[in-house]
Amino acid sequence: MNRRILILSIPLVIFLLGCVFLYKGLFSDPRKLESALLEQPVPEFALTSLQNPDKEFSRDIFTGQPMLLNVWATWCPTCYAEHEYLNQLKAREGIYIVGMNYKDERTKALRWLKNLGNPYAIDLYDPKGKLGLDLGVYGAPETFLIDSQGIIRYRHVGDVNETVWQQTLKPIFEQME
Repeated sequence: MNRRILILSIPLVIFLLGCVFLYKGLFSDPRKLESALLEQPVPEFALTSLQNPDKEFSRDIFTGQPMLLNVWATWCPTCYAEHEYLNQLKAREGIYIVGMNYKDERTKALRWLKNLGNPYAIDLYDPKGKLGLDLGVYGAPETFLIDSQGIIRYRHVGDVNETVWQQTLKPIFEQME
């Protein structure tokens, strides 16, 4: 009899654990994904320029001044929506932005920048997503705030727009300056 109760209680315990897991998920913010790299330097990498395949960049580009690292792709509709704002941010506030084209085709990305403008001081090309993987990128767009020492201070998942910039990113960026 006791063995039968034990066997019947196993599915109930599994069900209850699943309920707890799902209940906890109701109160989490899907746009806030913690990064293991917060307060850590940008990982070592070697990527080429999107516009000049003969030019290679390393982690050194992330030192000297505070900046945004914007992960984008032509297959990403949200990236399209945020692109105009990034152009405005560069023009209006002079924000230094490094763009990383993520898991994309070079020709499509170059056409994108030609047609929509290029807000990026440096444009990295990450066709296989290697640096993206090292950064913990889930998809595009994602934006990282990096201080003048090359330390990742904040990670934003989703588009950068006026509200996100003013309420979240700008205060952190100003503290880094």
